[in-house]
Amino acid sequence: MMSPDNRHLEAWDSDYRTKGQLWGGNPPSLPVLPDNSRVLELGCGNGKNLQGMMEKGWNIFAMDCSLTALQLCRPVVGNAGRVNLVAGDAVHLPFRDSVIDAVFSLHVAGHLTGPGRTRCAREVLRVLRPGGQVVFRDFGVEDFRNGKGEMIELGTYRRGTGSFTHYFTEDEVTRLFRAFNCISIGLHRWSMRIKGQEYPRCEITAIFEKSPEI
Repeated sequence: MMSPDNRHLEAWDSDYRTKGQLWGGNPPSLPVLPDNSRVLELGCGNGKNLQGMMEKGWNIFAMDCSLTALQLCRPVVGNAGRVNLVAGDAVHLPFRDSVIDAVFSLHVAGHLTGPGRTRCAREVLRVLRPGGQVVFRDFGVEDFRNGKGEMIELGTYRRGTGSFTHYFTEDEVTRLFRAFNCISIGLHRWSMRIKGQEYPRCEITAIFEKSPEI
């Protein structure tokens, strides 16, 4: 039987094939990193965040499990020599140990099951160099969509075409990255208007650092 994580990967590729550009809007603010930093974006999707990253002078590895999503990134990347599009998933990172300066996990861990999230955190720890950072962003339990759809795990709900989302607490995020030093963690709240009604949105944002001694 196919695992929930593997079914989920197929659902994403199907969505990109049928709907195309799934993600738009402004990318989140990005941290200050030295020029030529080797950065990895887990789940780059159709390239929403790539333009902002490309302006930073980083060497970027934009990874996604969906080959269709990577094809959608190509117009964004163009001939930029500092961007490498990589097929892979967050629980089996196709990189050697200690070669990445920063990992961006922006709404990726929440699309994995509990065991998948644990494996992802271990893989991120493995590929980061000592002193490297994890930039994390995912939906929190205060988000209005929490509890909507079919519950497949505690705090995890499947909606629509088969993809699912986990809604985090701050303590849960800290435990997930307990092998790291926590630099910052907090909530980002805003509201979304749908048909004249305001709905609360909530993300947890955090930065973790791999200990220089690891």
